[in-house]
Amino acid sequence: SEQSNRISIPEVNNTELLKKFLFQFPKNGSLIFCDINSNQNSLKNILEKNTDNPICILVGPEGDFSESERKIIIDLKQTYAISLSKNILKAETAALSAITIVNYYLNLS
Repeated sequence: SEQSNRISIPEVNNTELLKKFLFQFPKNGSLIFCDINSNQNSLKNILEKNTDNPICILVGPEGDFSESERKIIIDLKQTYAISLSKNILKAETAALSAITIVNYYLNLS
């Protein structure tokens, strides 16, 4: 964080069940769901409205989310599904790509 001139240090929490995390996530926040099945690939309109609220990027594990997990995620009001690529990305690559995209749109304003 110091090297990249960040004012705030990202918080790393203990692991917890996906369902528990999703239902505890603030209702005024945005869940950016990286979903290869999505046709949406821009966050501009989403992030312009929500710069002061929590933002969480959800990247699937190796083998992706199960269909029941996907349904729980997509059914939440604050979820925005986006596609990062036409290709399936490794989890590490997807996370970095998503963070880069979110940072790009947050720095536009």
